[in-house]
Amino acid sequence: MLSLLAAGASTSIAAPFAAIIAAAAEPIYWSDLGMRPYLFEIGGFQLRFYSLAYLIGVIFAYWHTSRAVKTPGAPMAQRHVDDLFFYCTLGVIIGGRLGYAIFYQPELWDNPLDVLKLWEGGMSFHGGLLGVLAAIGWVAKRGDLSFLRICDYVAPSVPMGMLLGRLANFNNGELWGRVADPASVPWAMIFPDPRAGDVARHPSQLYQAGLEGLVLLVVLLLLFWKTSARYRPGLLVGIFTIGIGLARFVNEFFREPDAQLADFAAQTGLSMGQWLTIPLILAGLIVTLYAVTRKPVGTGAGMRTARPA
Repeated sequence: MLSLLAAGASTSIAAPFAAIIAAAAEPIYWSDLGMRPYLFEIGGFQLRFYSLAYLIGVIFAYWHTSRAVKTPGAPMAQRHVDDLFFYCTLGVIIGGRLGYAIFYQPELWDNPLDVLKLWEGGMSFHGGLLGVLAAIGWVAKRGDLSFLRICDYVAPSVPMGMLLGRLANFNNGELWGRVADPASVPWAMIFPDPRAGDVARHPSQLYQAGLEGLVLLVVLLLLFWKTSARYRPGLLVGIFTIGIGLARFVNEFFREPDAQLADFAAQTGLSMGQWLTIPLILAGLIVTLYAVTRKPVGTGAGMRTARPA
């Protein structure tokens, strides 16, 4: 009798918890969040959040770098920051689009004009990074400046663009993640895009915004302003490269591969983004090791004009 009462009591106590768990297993519907891809619309013009992300990211980079070059021992002047603002913006757009066409959707080259259709979406982080490096190299060569030290002063502001860009992706309901079980991933979402299917998925855009954006932004800003890291040429950009590479590699496990590269990911075991990230991590390690084995520069004490070996 006692055992039956105990069993009945335990059942009655457990029932509400079972109901809570069952309710919690329901996925979140992205369409219920009230999002839309644009801030406002006037006539046929839409101010889209993705465009705003690029704009605010570039403005933040310009503001932060302008502030950084006013610190003692800076490797460049404000006029060089103005040049960087222009050329790096071109590098992000041109490099990002060309990288996407080369690495992710080579069929765009069947009609080269399609490569120019930026409004149809498709930008590569790795291509944009190469474009920015090319822009920095051009400014450094023209001004006879240290390439590595310019990179160190630019790197801390780059994650802001990553943060805003991934939030814009989430706001657009695009670049969703892999299929997820709502019972184990309570924040799993169903995205409205028919290509996503009526299944719950990881909101991998938010993972990327967190790791590639917010976390890396905080780390680099603290290193720049609260330590002497900026006096070791290559240290900040090396840490940025390692951090963005590792974050991207991890996040790719949750991000749905591009449809045209799904077979590639299945055959190789890694996505295209992960394969492209491996040399990025290695390059970051090499640059970081180089930085920590060299004497600091630009600290004053007779070394302000010194350049790295």
